[in-house]
Amino acid sequence: MELKADLLSIGTASLGGEPAGDYVALSTAGPGAGGPGSVFFAEGGKRVRLTLDSASPVRIIHRGGGDAVLEYGGHHVEGKIEPVALHCPRQAYLTVSSGCMFSCRYCRVPAEPQRRKTIREIVEMVGRVADRVDAISLTSGVMGSVEEEERYVLEVVRSLRQFSLPIGVSIYPTPGTPERLFSLGVAEVKFNVETATDRLFARMCPGLSRDAIWDALSRSVPLFGKNHVFSNLIIGLGETDGEVAACIRELTGRGVIPIIRPLTPAAGCSNLSRPPRERLLAIYRVHADALRDAGLDPRNAISMCAACTGCDLVPGRDDT
Repeated sequence: MELKADLLSIGTASLGGEPAGDYVALSTAGPGAGGPGSVFFAEGGKRVRLTLDSASPVRIIHRGGGDAVLEYGGHHVEGKIEPVALHCPRQAYLTVSSGCMFSCRYCRVPAEPQRRKTIREIVEMVGRVADRVDAISLTSGVMGSVEEEERYVLEVVRSLRQFSLPIGVSIYPTPGTPERLFSLGVAEVKFNVETATDRLFARMCPGLSRDAIWDALSRSVPLFGKNHVFSNLIIGLGETDGEVAACIRELTGRGVIPIIRPLTPAAGCSNLSRPPRERLLAIYRVHADALRDAGLDPRNAISMCAACTGCDLVPGRDDT
């Protein structure tokens, strides 16, 4: 856990050795959109996602066939770089619309070319990896209106049910979004409060309603059940540890599993820094206690970020 906290505080790695193009993942959503790509390094049932950067103090050497060694600060870890299905290992994780009308300060997406995947394209993409994934996960920007984006994602969900795989969905909610997703057989949802406080949310996500997100989360838990409703909480935007702890407790008290996401400095937050390892470990302990007290366990997640764990320290999955 301590080494993973180190790696997440850095967030990058150089990649050398044998050609590894098949193991590099590219992002079209979030802070990493349009970036140089990333790799998932795994050892002992745990994984970490690191953005490629030739100047990184972390070095991954690919020996071929996915076998690799990670070197950092005296550590020499034998492991593997995992093949990526779509965006991450073992999942078909797609961004439906890689464009957004909103301008969250930490996100590169609004500055990237806008494009919506067709339903046929999405079905074909999932079909190519369906025999080597455990779940389908969908996220999306908002290219037109929130309502129109949701209608399109619902059509995508209908088209993907043919694969008989569990589907997780993370979109910006409207009134009734949880109910509509549940009625289509979606297994898990993630609606993101993003920041530890309302004040930070108003500054970081102008034009979005945090109240709408809290409402969607509260309505989702009775529908999707314990351990299947999630929310991103970004660390490093200027919040205090006390504010983080209060937000974690608010989420777990409602039956929601927080996804504690270290900031990737980008877009309007490029002047900020990733949180240091000591802070990540301290918040991890708070997170673990809150989950235990609420009877929640991320190990039961079947899709999206809690099932992947590459970008976050996840209690129950990263305990040792």
